[in-house]
Amino acid sequence: MTSVRTFTATLMLMLCVATVFAGKPRKATAQPDGAADRAYWVEQAWRLAAPVLENMAAGTLQQNFALEVSQSWDGRDPKVAYMECFGRLMAGIAPWLSLPDDATPEGLKRRQLREWALRAYANAVDPESPDYLGWTHGSQTLVDAAYLVESFIRGYDALWVPLDSITKARYVAELQGLHRYAPPYSNWLVFVALEEAFLMKVGATYDEYRIHVGVNKIEEWYVGDGWYSDGQAFAFDYYNSFVIQPMYSEVVNIIREVRGDQDRLLHRVGPNDGGERRAAQILERMQKFGVILERFISPEGTFPVFGRSIPYRMAALQPLALLAWQKRLPAELHEGQVRAGLTAVMHRMYDRDGASCYNDSGFLTIGFVGHAAQTPVDSYTNNGSLYMTSLSLMPLGLPATDTFWTVPAEKWTSKKAWEGDDFPKDHKWDINREEYQWK
Repeated sequence: MTSVRTFTATLMLMLCVATVFAGKPRKATAQPDGAADRAYWVEQAWRLAAPVLENMAAGTLQQNFALEVSQSWDGRDPKVAYMECFGRLMAGIAPWLSLPDDATPEGLKRRQLREWALRAYANAVDPESPDYLGWTHGSQTLVDAAYLVESFIRGYDALWVPLDSITKARYVAELQGLHRYAPPYSNWLVFVALEEAFLMKVGATYDEYRIHVGVNKIEEWYVGDGWYSDGQAFAFDYYNSFVIQPMYSEVVNIIREVRGDQDRLLHRVGPNDGGERRAAQILERMQKFGVILERFISPEGTFPVFGRSIPYRMAALQPLALLAWQKRLPAELHEGQVRAGLTAVMHRMYDRDGASCYNDSGFLTIGFVGHAAQTPVDSYTNNGSLYMTSLSLMPLGLPATDTFWTVPAEKWTSKKAWEGDDFPKDHKWDINREEYQWK
């Protein structure tokens, strides 16, 4: 198998050969800021993904992964770390790996990662593989199977369709086997709803009641102004970003796709309150939440550190990345300001001198900016958990020619405000109006 180092050397050799045969070298010109931004994002995606996928494709992830757990580790089976690492990573980079192949340096990296990923997916459910994941190692599997499923949803044609029939059947059996676990009364309800919705999508037997409970409890827990409660009591943390907003939307969209807008799973009040209206409202709530997240990005490229699971790093901004990839940013947010804001946070997060987020083996370490074992870490956190930071990379699923990458960079809202520029007024979201408009 080609190693990361060998692959990189081969890529550089190909580029040198191409330059020789192209004739006279051309005078260097400055890259448009969007092209430079994309190159930086690709660099981050490759660094994050290559050590994981190369190892798991070879069946050596669990052997070589430098496992690190919270100092207050709760005693659960540490094997959960490998599903966390793989599933969360793939949920973020699936859109990028779904782009068609090309001969650019980025395209060659993307193709290599996809090839590794497809072998890794097979190993994840092969009982004979050393990297068979811990499908029966406790209820935590409900969480990370959902991220793995989410990667199939976000990269269906590129990542699910090419799998062989035996591997697909194994995934169906493993997901159905998760019925052995009951989710707690929290955001976990949407994890199991997404898993069942995926079984629905691929034509397998599924538990409709687990979907019904998930989508309706999340709906009941909407508290206004773009925020959902995590259970009956509101928690001021980033779980709207990590889980609730994206997965709720994805479950509803699968129901609409497979069973239609008037299906009973989508009715909240009556037969006229179907899927189209529900999906539109969920989207608009996420757009409002995206506006909030964009305003959280400070002029210096930081965001507020509050709530639990802070070492998930840039996963806090997932809805903003998802809206950008889906081309559903609200009118209040321009693509140039969202790209500039996210890029600024990446630089602040990953480029600090002497504070690498990676260990000597190339895997993420516990911390926030850099490695800091003393960072406030929850008892369930391990360094596999932290691959959720890949969720910020979804706009790479837009081709380099898309306007997200070609429009000029703009100041994001807080940068405008703190540098004395005009900036837009914020608004309360009125959940009682039929049209669900800004007020």
